[in-house]
Amino acid sequence: MSLNVNRAVSDAFYRYKMPRILAKVEGKGNGIKTVIVNMAEVAKALGRPATYPTKYFGCELGAQTNFDFKNDRYIVNGSHDAVKLQDLLDGFIRKFVLCPQCDNPETVLSVQAKKGIISQGCKACGYHGTLDFNHKLNTYILKNPPTTNPATQGSSLTEGKRSRRTKKVNGENGENGENRSSDNDNEGDPNVEAPEVADDDEPEWKVDCSEEAVRARLQDLTDGAKGMTISDDLEKTEKERMDIFYNFVKQRRDAGTLLQPNAPREILTQAEHMEIKTKAPLVLAELLLSEKIHLEIKKYRVLFLRFTHEDLKAQKYFIGGIEQIIALHKDLLLPKVPAILKILYDADILEEKALLDWDSKVSKKYVSRDLSEEIHARAQPFINWLKEAEEEESESEEEEDDDLEIEYDDRAKTSPLKEQPKSVSKPKPAADEEDDFDIDAI
Repeated sequence: MSLNVNRAVSDAFYRYKMPRILAKVEGKGNGIKTVIVNMAEVAKALGRPATYPTKYFGCELGAQTNFDFKNDRYIVNGSHDAVKLQDLLDGFIRKFVLCPQCDNPETVLSVQAKKGIISQGCKACGYHGTLDFNHKLNTYILKNPPTTNPATQGSSLTEGKRSRRTKKVNGENGENGENRSSDNDNEGDPNVEAPEVADDDEPEWKVDCSEEAVRARLQDLTDGAKGMTISDDLEKTEKERMDIFYNFVKQRRDAGTLLQPNAPREILTQAEHMEIKTKAPLVLAELLLSEKIHLEIKKYRVLFLRFTHEDLKAQKYFIGGIEQIIALHKDLLLPKVPAILKILYDADILEEKALLDWDSKVSKKYVSRDLSEEIHARAQPFINWLKEAEEEESESEEEEDDDLEIEYDDRAKTSPLKEQPKSVSKPKPAADEEDDFDIDAI
């Protein structure tokens, strides 16, 4: 059964289809492995070498991968079911196949190995740009470009050059020296053309001078200057990765591009691939908030929500960042702590549970204990309001439940009385008239 390449699209007539992954587990014990039976067909539908998604699975699962090109067997060590691999494939498609501008899979990857840049061009909308995130697969793609013969992928890129150098040395140092003498005999003769040297391992260089290509190269140079080269950043310590993310956001803040529509998604993607998404709000608070915090929260609300929405840990780190900003502008912001928390709460950046958990414990993790206690004390009016609102809401829910029970009891009791209308006595009209008369007289 075929699936939509972009499984976020539920249209049954979506033109981009791919086969569903078929996986077969072989072996047992330490030798257990998962063979992706139809990886060649899946990769062909995606327009990528079959080694790329297989290697991506290995990176995400922390498992070794093997390729048997002769028999079209692509293997991931360990036992993995097809459903899990299909979900992982969605991540590969989103990062390395779909166009970031039009979400179509009609993209082509090109590699500039010397610069460490992977470019992506879309045939559908004409988009051209670089992969701005870091992933372990990027290193593999740089060493094994899409134009390389898949059967040689994974081998050393200098192997071909070494073999040519060996042949050259052997030819020059032959027993009779025939090759060397024949070459030297033709030197200086203008009527003899120099022999062409066939170099199958070296790519053919072409220069595209169109306006679009020049603009794309300028963009590549700009991104390179901004530090957008691919490297093994995931192998660095968390502190080093936080510093890289800090510089990433700072460059965009200084360039004034944080308010662009795609900026929040790009920054979130960078944090996810650096594996620091939960702690990233600390960096965002440091870079984007100041003494004008009430205005900056509204300005960057969408970006903050990308990180804190339904993530209590990220919200707690963000509160820690707020504490640090308050410490930097203590005289101005300390009296406004309740208002700051109220703005964050109303903007849905901080949830009620995160605020109450923070209030339950004074920590010296981000600021001194004395200042932390003072911030908590200043926040009490807002925290008390939050607790009272929660109690009122729970009481109103209980009252609604009680009303529903009363209505149910009334219906249960009145239903059998419908058959006994005679037992109900009618009021006397005379008495009513007298009562009405006396009231009017009064």
